[in-house]
Amino acid sequence: MLDKTAPETDEVFLALAGVEVVYSNKTVALKPVDLTFSNKEVTVLLGPSGAGKSTLLRVLNRLVLPSRGTVILRDLGELKSRKIVRQHRLRTGMVFQQHQLIARMTALQNVLLSRIGNYSFLRSLFPLPKDERIWALECLSRVDLLEKALERCDALSGGQQQRVGIARAIAQRPDLILADEPVASLDPASSERVLSTLRSICKQDGIPAIISLHQLEYARLFADRIIGLSQGAIVFDGPPDQLDETALEKIYGARPQA
Repeated sequence: MLDKTAPETDEVFLALAGVEVVYSNKTVALKPVDLTFSNKEVTVLLGPSGAGKSTLLRVLNRLVLPSRGTVILRDLGELKSRKIVRQHRLRTGMVFQQHQLIARMTALQNVLLSRIGNYSFLRSLFPLPKDERIWALECLSRVDLLEKALERCDALSGGQQQRVGIARAIAQRPDLILADEPVASLDPASSERVLSTLRSICKQDGIPAIISLHQLEYARLFADRIIGLSQGAIVFDGPPDQLDETALEKIYGARPQA
């Protein structure tokens, strides 16, 4: 039985207990769910638009407050107080669908923004220390964009911008990466490169990742675990090789085009 202080095993770093999200207009965005997430695992939240993927992802970072239930972290306990939420967010890298980069700033400057939360407001008004700039350059190098470090982000392609987003996320030295439809607006070649880069870094660094996707082929290719959602409910939870026709019908209502 899961308690209110910490997930029950060392392998589990994050747990949801009875989490439900109901909006003020009575729309049920997420039906009651109990889930655990393990270390070093790449999990894909799979489902069509409106299935509840983004809601679940945002609950994990307290961007959406659950109407009921609790989110529990192994070392911090229940994700509730402002202090714990802030600690959790500082240690969680986010990758967004629309990149969320500042277009007029360089790739390097955008990556450095992820480090500002570690400094006081007054200190953040001044240039960050040299070692932070070196670290940001190392992160850009890991996504094969070191040569683009001083280019404005609005001069980069969509795939390059998303890789800057990944560099920004790993620059936080995160314990967890959350990615919300990171390739929804990219072409197939760029999509595969972005997801391959993200998975490779997570595996090398032992960082668990939770990624929302609607593309079945990418979920099968890049996930260790797939959680299928439909109309706010979890209808599948298992490895990609167990995602059969019956499971796909539960997720999509019909077999999707691969």
